[in-house]
Amino acid sequence: MKINIQPKKIQALYPTDILFQTAYWSRVKSHLGWKPAAFDFQSSTGQQGDVLLLTRPLNNGMSFACVPQGPESGPDPEKYGLFLEVLSQVISEHVDSPLAFIRYDLPWESQYAADAADGQTWPGHPAARLRELRMNIGTRTWNLRKASLDLTVADTLIIDLNRTEEEILAAMKPKTRYNIRLARRKDVRVFTAPQEMLPVFYQLHLQTAKRNGFIPGSYHHFSALFSTLALHPGSSEILFLLAAKDQEILAGAIIAVSGRQAVYLYGASAGERRNLMGPYALHWEAVRLLRPKGCLTYDMGAVSPLPDPGHPFYGMYRFKTGFGGKMIHRNGTWDYPFDEREYASFRNFELLSGAKIQERQI
Repeated sequence: MKINIQPKKIQALYPTDILFQTAYWSRVKSHLGWKPAAFDFQSSTGQQGDVLLLTRPLNNGMSFACVPQGPESGPDPEKYGLFLEVLSQVISEHVDSPLAFIRYDLPWESQYAADAADGQTWPGHPAARLRELRMNIGTRTWNLRKASLDLTVADTLIIDLNRTEEEILAAMKPKTRYNIRLARRKDVRVFTAPQEMLPVFYQLHLQTAKRNGFIPGSYHHFSALFSTLALHPGSSEILFLLAAKDQEILAGAIIAVSGRQAVYLYGASAGERRNLMGPYALHWEAVRLLRPKGCLTYDMGAVSPLPDPGHPFYGMYRFKTGFGGKMIHRNGTWDYPFDEREYASFRNFELLSGAKIQERQI
């Protein structure tokens, strides 16, 4: 396999439903210390498209690169590894500083989900070692590694918005419909909040992090979403929703719109007055607002890959699957190291510092 790439301006990135491969996302990440670059690519086996690459410095004059939810177009599942190997080697020739590794957060469907597409029950992802064996079949260097965490969501729930409200409601579980109506009877209101209310949301985020035992994201990370829009209006759209009872904020959500897809980026909820069902009202209002914007799908974000009560995302699985929708199992995050020592040092740091999945670091 051969892949030819050509650098181009960020503004020339093709329109896409993948938020993380847009010029808007490159500007957000620039605010957070990343250096963006864009490339067109074409392979000898017919794949073509473009890709957004983000780089950041490491030690000893080296950098690492990240391709957030890209490339959008990929090869046959059994050639994933070969494609990434060749693409990595070609990209490394177009980056200013030496790369320790390239990280791909793949939007492609997991090979194991494809195996179960004939109606069998989704078996879940095998151990990382077994996944690496399959990914590297056909490669020359046998060098692709499963990252220790998935930077964006590997297992997610997608709601089809190309239906009437009545059809979407009918596809929900009865308890979810009941809780949406209960919130309405309790006079819970959901409103589009101005950017000035971001500190209110952030305080809820800190409460949620403490209650659920994860490391909160920085306020700067959240504010970059809005400051980028202020500097580049029309480059994308952020839906910032808060649910409230009287003057008390119950829950919040930050949802991004890219093309025909909306993605639930961040959420938070109060620990008190959960009986008012604020999060149910919040997501139902999101569905109602996104449909007129031309969105065909609503990506509700992380869930456990299986209904496993021992999984840290099982609570999100129970909540989100109540809204109906389809489970999507992506291939997750993969690394291609160039410098084994620097890569090993970075990977050890990640493992020791803990997984910041909720921060959507890419």
